[in-house]
This record gives sequence, C-alpha cells and structure tokens, in this order.
Amino acid sequence: MASQKLAAVAGNTDNRPENGVGGTSYLYNFGTSPNTRTAVSQKVRILTPHFGETSAMHQMGVISQFAPTQSRTVEPVRGVGFGDKIAELVPSVTEPTTGNFERALLYLCNLWQATGYASGVDGPVRSLSHHRWPFDIEQQLVFSSLVDADFGSAVVNVGHDGSAGAFDGGVKSIKYPAVTKSAASPAEPQDDRRGHSAIITLYEACWFTSWNATFAKDAGMIMESGDISVTDVHDFASMYGEFLATGNDPTIGQLGSIRFQGGGLTGATAGTAQLGGGGALAATVNTGGA
Repeated sequence: MASQKLAAVAGNTDNRPENGVGGTSYLYNFGTSPNTRTAVSQKVRILTPHFGETSAMHQMGVISQFAPTQSRTVEPVRGVGFGDKIAELVPSVTEPTTGNFERALLYLCNLWQATGYASGVDGPVRSLSHHRWPFDIEQQLVFSSLVDADFGSAVVNVGHDGSAGAFDGGVKSIKYPAVTKSAASPAEPQDDRRGHSAIITLYEACWFTSWNATFAKDAGMIMESGDISVTDVHDFASMYGEFLATGNDPTIGQLGSIRFQGGGLTGATAGTAQLGGGGALAATVNTGGA
C-alpha cells in the first residue's frame, strides 16, 4: 500500500517542479506574448516554493490574479492661529504589504501545495491554523525583446544581469524553454538565445491571512483565492539604508519639490521650471532669508 501511494504522488504532473515551472502537465505549456513597451501580464512570472521541491522556487502557473498592495497613513501638521493651512505632511510607518492570489483549483495541486505546504493529496493541511512556517514569493516583471534592446543587452534575446549593489542590481536574465528553431549563425546558436531581462521583486516571509473557494451549482470551474501578509519587500541585491536613492531627492540632483529645494540642501536645483520647452516659469522659493 505504501509503495502504491508513493507511486501516485510521484506521478502528480500538476505538482512536479521542473525547468522553472511548477508542473509538467499540459496546463503549464507556454505560449507567445506580444513585444510592447507597455508591461503585459502575459510576461509576469510568479514563483513560489512548491511542496516537495527544495532546490528553488518555481513558476506557480494557472493563477488568474496576483495583486500586491502597499499602504501607509500620512498625517497633516497644522498650527493654531495659522489659518486653514497644512504646515507639513508626515508619513507614518508603512502597513504590512498584503497580496491576493486567485487560482484554479486542481485535483492534484491546490493553492496551498503551490506555495509549499503539505496539503491536498500529499498532506493533511486543511486550515490556516495548520500553517507553521511562512513562504517567499518572487515576482519577475519580464521585458519584451523590444525593451531588452533599449536596456543595453549586448545580444538580442539573451537578457541583462545587473551587478549586486548597483542601481540595476535587481535585474536578472531569465531563460525560457526550447521552441521550434529558426536559422541562426553557428557563432550564436538559437538555443542560447531564449532569454529576457526581468525586474525581480521578492516578497519575503509571507503568511496566509485568509483563504476561500466557491463551490457553486451554476459554475463549472472552481476558483480558490488566498490573502497574504508580507514581512518585507526588496530586490535581493540592493543595500537599503538611510541614504538610498529613492527619487526626488534634491541632494542628488533630482527635481524634488519647491518646498524642499530651499534650506541650503547641497545639489538643490534652481527655482525655475520649464513648461513644455516653450518658456520658463519663475518659481519663487522661500529660502528663509532676504
């Protein structure tokens, strides 16, 4: 009986991670996607740690939606006697990042198995209360061939690898499975040109906060969805800290804001803004002096 059970588990093609994908059944076959400058969801890959696989995370597959959300409150500072005026907006601490999966329920691989838990046909997990460990998610925003060329890839359809600690450190090249070959020069075999650049975002130490599935008499397909809370979000390669270049910083030559261009900040730009290249608008900046 035990050997029969192991054979059944080994034959589970819906949860047999291989070549970067979560299964080997026809549900995980790849198709083509358009080359555009606008990001398309057809190229976004969501990788999770599948149950029974310890070497790497694999593309989750058959998900219809992945929706991460971030939020924080911003509180206004006002003063008595200064009229109806906001002196400053002060950001509060960021709330935990949340996310939502929507996925087609497979007989041999449910949402929890696809995120690493011993569930479904392979295990006893049936409730959130059985989840003792968190899991990670890797999101790959994959470039098109058109954008790869603009990004500076030396050879088309190979991809770009950023350097750890550099501004492009969160960009890595990824490789796709083999397809029907086209003519290629011997120096550049087509098999070596199945890659793209991808912006990597890691959602670290995720916990499920809710799960639901709807079994309806007038619907054929059963969809299941789960909400998660995320401990940390990063690009795996950058050094985060007080002086991280996070945009609109006048000390590094960014445009910033009229309010923050004063005060003697090193590298602050002049208080003049160009409107459409057709003329200049003099912007008065209060620097605290005459």
